[in-house]
Amino acid sequence: MLRARLIVNPVAGAGRTRKKWPQIRDLLKSIGLNFEHDFTEAPRHAVELAKSAVQKGYETVVSVGGDGTINEVVNGLHDSGTLQDVSLGIISTGTGSDYIRTIGIPRRYEDACKRLLEPNKVLVDLGVVEYKDNGQMAERLFVNFAGLGFDAEVVRATTLKYKALGGLPAYLLGLLTTLLCYRNREITLKVDGEVVSKKVCATVMSNGKYGGGSMFVAPDADLTDGYFDVLTIGDLSKPDLLWSLPRIYKGTHLTHPKVTMQRGREVEIESSQTLLIQADGELLGEAPARFRVIPAALNVLV
Repeated sequence: MLRARLIVNPVAGAGRTRKKWPQIRDLLKSIGLNFEHDFTEAPRHAVELAKSAVQKGYETVVSVGGDGTINEVVNGLHDSGTLQDVSLGIISTGTGSDYIRTIGIPRRYEDACKRLLEPNKVLVDLGVVEYKDNGQMAERLFVNFAGLGFDAEVVRATTLKYKALGGLPAYLLGLLTTLLCYRNREITLKVDGEVVSKKVCATVMSNGKYGGGSMFVAPDADLTDGYFDVLTIGDLSKPDLLWSLPRIYKGTHLTHPKVTMQRGREVEIESSQTLLIQADGELLGEAPARFRVIPAALNVLV
């Protein structure tokens, strides 16, 4: 029988996961899932819990939380050295829940729980980014998307200034703060060896279609094609950016003359200015950065 280890982030979804957990636990027991669970207690704790689950012989590790929790669990599975030998399950209780929109896992936990007992799996790509963190180079996997510039600054503002508000209020205040203060950056962008230098608002490497809380960032992205969809938002003025933001939710932003999309397996970005990086909605560090696709890297229960 399937043995699953659930890694539960109680503060995900502005603390709603803690309230939902008793119902999720009881439902899983009622449908016959053989599982144990752990609660995360601090940032990056899910990484260690996922590694521990693999060492204990669990064939399935389930993330219960948001996209950031999924990211940490996957990094833990990778660090264990047995990424393809373990399946990832997802019960999404976060605020954005962008990744499940692309892969097709239900948002309702009642439906997502039942998927854990079904044999359907998808072998998906992952991304890995090398970046500068406190003067040293570091590495992190991501499942959905990573970005530099404006979107990373929104993550910074949301996390450092408004995190206590949680959810949409925190994001909107972070967005407004960034709109008022942000300045576009000069970058050198290399996609599969093709180099261009330009002033940009943001650059996003997408594995999935959605990011930033249901923004339809990369309408043609495919989790299984071995490529990033690389979005570059050029030197937009603040009024133009404000006008363009609603279009990203509809996926119509690609018609803007200063917005480009290209596909690539490896991306390098440098800048003489400070350029922050986020991955799956978590602030990491800054450029220079190198992104590459790891094709067919992870089995996900769908």
